[in-house]
Amino acid sequence: MNQKILIVEDQFIEANHLRIMLQRAEYTVCGVARSVEQAEEMIETHRPDLVLLDIFLTGKRTGIDLAAQLKEANIPFIYLSANSNEEVLNAAKATHPYGFLVKPFRDNDLLVTLQIAQYHHENGLESQLRKETQLQTQLATITAGQSNRQQRLLMIAQVLQPFISFDMLVVGSLDEAGAQQHDTLHFLRIGFNEYQVFTHDGLKVILNARPAHAVPANERAFSQVQYFNETSFKSVIAKPGTHKIMAETFGMNALLTLPLPPGAHHRQCFFSFYSRRPDAFTDDHVSLGQRIQPFLVLATQSMSESRVPAIGSDVMHGLPEPSPNSVFDNIIGTSPQLTAVFELISQVAPVDTSVLITGASGTGKERVADSIHALSPRKAHPLIKVNCAALPANLIESELFGHEKGAFTGAIEKRTGRFEQANNGTIFLDEIGDVPLETQVKLLRVLQQREIERIGGKAPVKVNIRIIAATNKNLEKEVAEGRFRLDLYYRLNVFPIQLPSLTERKEDIPLLVNHFIGIYSRKTGRKISGVSDKALAVLMAYDWPGNIRELENITERAVLLAKGNLIEHISLPVRQPAMPSEKAEEVRLKTIFENERDYIIQVLEKCNGRIRGEDGAAAILKIPPTTLGSKMKKLGIKRNFSF
Repeated sequence: MNQKILIVEDQFIEANHLRIMLQRAEYTVCGVARSVEQAEEMIETHRPDLVLLDIFLTGKRTGIDLAAQLKEANIPFIYLSANSNEEVLNAAKATHPYGFLVKPFRDNDLLVTLQIAQYHHENGLESQLRKETQLQTQLATITAGQSNRQQRLLMIAQVLQPFISFDMLVVGSLDEAGAQQHDTLHFLRIGFNEYQVFTHDGLKVILNARPAHAVPANERAFSQVQYFNETSFKSVIAKPGTHKIMAETFGMNALLTLPLPPGAHHRQCFFSFYSRRPDAFTDDHVSLGQRIQPFLVLATQSMSESRVPAIGSDVMHGLPEPSPNSVFDNIIGTSPQLTAVFELISQVAPVDTSVLITGASGTGKERVADSIHALSPRKAHPLIKVNCAALPANLIESELFGHEKGAFTGAIEKRTGRFEQANNGTIFLDEIGDVPLETQVKLLRVLQQREIERIGGKAPVKVNIRIIAATNKNLEKEVAEGRFRLDLYYRLNVFPIQLPSLTERKEDIPLLVNHFIGIYSRKTGRKISGVSDKALAVLMAYDWPGNIRELENITERAVLLAKGNLIEHISLPVRQPAMPSEKAEEVRLKTIFENERDYIIQVLEKCNGRIRGEDGAAAILKIPPTTLGSKMKKLGIKRNFSF
């Protein structure tokens, strides 16, 4: 290997062990740094290809502080840490590392994580360049087309959406005095591939119902591509103007401005992207905006000055080519959180990348897997679904990999496993977090080598499959507590999709309720037209611990109990919303470390904190006092007892 790796680790023994492992695997170790300051000097001198980065280092600054610099320099990094504190883990995740190794780890864990990090880094850059080239080609094609101005801008909005996710796009121009022209168009996103389009005059009509508002004559002009999130956005909307109207009328919380140089008519065109997410835009969006500016200039200059309707309020459905909309028909909702999921599905579906779908129970993980398969080149081949939690531990390998006749007692005939059944298609492993550790080893082999071995078989069997996994568990926590293999986690987590809970997208509840009313009205033969405002308000106020599945069950019951054509009453479970999570915490099995810690604390309390002596905790536990002291330090037990 010619890759240069920098080790940033303040523990000499661990750093030296890492150095030996890497050199044995023919990597070049360009240095070992004990602090962020030392690491900065070595990065400047050696420019490593990858950094192994401990979180807690010598000095005041941490590995998380260094990570921001590494990301800016486009140097991939992998965290090394023995700390499984959730707060620290979340802060580390926010820096978007290429991997995470939990100490202690094996040689193979390190090497597999390095390979995956290298693959992600190389393919991420290559994929980004490929997609941007495709974007530029699409913009050029739109420019050369014969569509009218509104249609062209709609097409531009659609091709930009995967790169700059927005909830509202405003495209217009300013005259020399800074006055906004009446050719301004607003594209309000109302679905995955649907936009409500209205003009400057159309905005006036919308605001008639809000007498406190008035459309200003001037739009604040920006001279460069820049973004405003949270606090900075509040400063933009502090004064009356279009930006303030966007925030107050449509709930926007972030802005990306993309001004274009003045054209032949001395008017400055602009693209303003708004998002409801307060952290929607980044420096990457600024860089992208600067790169595509010339293409947008050509597109806007070539547009005819054809007249658009004075009050536009049309629902537009994107480009005329076939779209994935029909695939998403069974995933109900138009919230920004859900449309973001649609975008991820559309991006990953055409390739064979492994996908890990995470989210609470009842959020629709299986529906997402269906959509990925339906949009993939494998859609003509089978989608095999496996609920790993429902398979007994002694049968799971036979179900997944199959067995030969006579392989064990009761194997009276040959059985084809689920992986073979999915050949040339997709396998969906639901509740992957419940797979036993011994089976995880075999799953890893399938991911790495694309081959399985039947129980009792004499030779491996090649399979051509795409793997989609799903779980409602925190796999990082499972890895930290030894219940899930780290190397398998990183093999599965190539393209994660996190599904929002129903509470996070409550604006979708009316659509979901009407959808379920339609389904169960047809099933029961009842003519239920909808739900009353009072009943809907009850549904909107509920916390939905069971998510969409719970909403569906409650709606079905309401359809059956409705006394007329309208659901007037909704019966919700009589319980506090927090109770399910509290109960789940009570019945959760504790880890070995948690049990050991609790037991030692119990003994110490009985001994009033005494460790040594005949009545001390060490004597009761039948271990040397020094061993007990080491265990207490490791488990974070402090002697806060009186003697």
